[in-house]
Amino acid sequence: MIRNVILLFPLILLFTPSLSLSLPTSKSSVFVPSTPIPGMKPGTSGLRKKTKQWMSENYLSNFIQSLLDTANESSNPPHEILVAGDGRYYNAVAIQQIIKICVGNKIPNVLVPRTGIMSTPAVSSLIRSRDDCGGGIVLTASHNPGGVDEDFGIKYNEGRGQPADESFTDEVYERTKVIQGFWKEEGEDIDLNAEAGTKTVLGSTTVTIIDPFKTYISTLRTSFDFPLLSSFISDPRVSILFDGMHGAGGPFASKILGDILGVEGLMRCESKEDFGGIHPDPNLSYASDLVERMGLLPDGTANPDFTSEFTLGAANDGDGDRNMICGKGIFVTPSDSLAIIADRCECIPQFKGGLKGVARSMPSSGAVDVVAERKGVECFVTPTGWKFFGNLMDSKEAFGKKSYSPFLCGEESFGTGSDHIREKDGLWAVLSWISILADANKGNEEGSLVQVKDIVEEHWKKYGRHFYCRYDYEGCDSGAADTLMDGLRGLVGGGGKAAADVGGGGEIVFESVEEFEYTDPVDGSFSGKQGMVLNFKMKSTGDKARAVFRLSGTGSSGATVRLYLEQYDGKNFQGSAPEKLKLLGEEAIRISKLQELTGREQPTVIT
Repeated sequence: MIRNVILLFPLILLFTPSLSLSLPTSKSSVFVPSTPIPGMKPGTSGLRKKTKQWMSENYLSNFIQSLLDTANESSNPPHEILVAGDGRYYNAVAIQQIIKICVGNKIPNVLVPRTGIMSTPAVSSLIRSRDDCGGGIVLTASHNPGGVDEDFGIKYNEGRGQPADESFTDEVYERTKVIQGFWKEEGEDIDLNAEAGTKTVLGSTTVTIIDPFKTYISTLRTSFDFPLLSSFISDPRVSILFDGMHGAGGPFASKILGDILGVEGLMRCESKEDFGGIHPDPNLSYASDLVERMGLLPDGTANPDFTSEFTLGAANDGDGDRNMICGKGIFVTPSDSLAIIADRCECIPQFKGGLKGVARSMPSSGAVDVVAERKGVECFVTPTGWKFFGNLMDSKEAFGKKSYSPFLCGEESFGTGSDHIREKDGLWAVLSWISILADANKGNEEGSLVQVKDIVEEHWKKYGRHFYCRYDYEGCDSGAADTLMDGLRGLVGGGGKAAADVGGGGEIVFESVEEFEYTDPVDGSFSGKQGMVLNFKMKSTGDKARAVFRLSGTGSSGATVRLYLEQYDGKNFQGSAPEKLKLLGEEAIRISKLQELTGREQPTVIT
């Protein structure tokens, strides 16, 4: 039972201040009465709402106080907290408010990156590098649009740099429902543009401005051979194009890809509050400028009328943790990208001792499963959400002292990463692909360059192709979306078999439907209702296919229905995935009654 009294007197005696710097500039800490605000339940990766909602009276303060109360009563109360954001509208103002609430709650040390902007992978790296850092308050709505009329979000990363688990976020939500007020400091704002190393003492708290780049660059240097990558990039046959989408990852790409490695093709790498008016999601629709310059049509197939000058194209999202990979005339699906990195990981120094484990989210294609089986590496399938991968990465004891480090993981939603941090990492994925290209062209100083397309097609010949795409139906009525999912649950019969009259006949044979559930092998926690899986087979070949329906937890309003389509073909690798999967999509939509229930005749986005 939550004790309201902790909201009136939060942990004043937990910490002993250690002040040895400047004189305090804090005026005083005060308790500000407040009342609960409905609807503060975090989703897959924190709480995301419209920016104006966060700007409303006491909204941000209530959530942060509830978060700090939860963190302070955890098994590892934070002595030091990092506060950073992706630079979207309201970022700087929110950071100042959060600092004041941290001071009011007597958090001994608060770290803030210079300018307040830091990519999510860099946040995880920084937390992991400091023994005293108990967590990070991350201001991001990831790939969602930014601006006064768009989205803002906050999530919490715990002491190993991983996103907070469901038990933590559930506790935060429970506290938001009974909160009676919050503590805050009444002093002046911190200068976010002060030089790194600047310290300000506010009451019992020391606020330190830090270099946002240093630790993260050091982490990547331990994963990759920077001199080798720089040498490959300097080859006149090689040309790389990177799109930062005006997000937090752009400045990091400028430092690492540009200044250190010598990449010249950098576009939209300046961080902007509204991401330059674009939707900062690195996919075929929203990164259309990059797609076009890579010689691709909107469906990801090669443009027969245009040959790109670039060897490799890549894009980041708003907070720098997602990635899109393209080659000259070819789009690499995130699921294929994960499988290819797993297959060729030995060329990345981080995996020189061999890959020990892989994991993918359930909606991602089974491409990496085939590679893992061939390599004799264990493969885990988890719900969507990076926090599930973090548990596996830190799980030596749970598997009888069997270590899964080094570990590789990925999601179909353009997220790829490894155990160098506990978040997905867009730049890490880009550097992995540069490493793969450098290795494929080793000793090829005079011949034609081995291209991304060559690598992908060689992979398909070796393992078969998992044709894959995703339909997003954004902003659907929440009631209609729930009805759709309940209807699919109603098809489940004995042993997961659907009613015999559901299938439509023809080339695509409907076999069964099941609901994906997950029991974490590390902590035993259970996650239900993680998506409805419709299983099919192709009548002529017997190859397997599936359609997955899932409600996304990353939006700020309404419901996003996601339909994932996958069809394996072991012989015919060519063609457009959307065209190949058209009949499967039509059958899944018919069975689910998606159009009838949502009123949507077309997806908002196909990727």
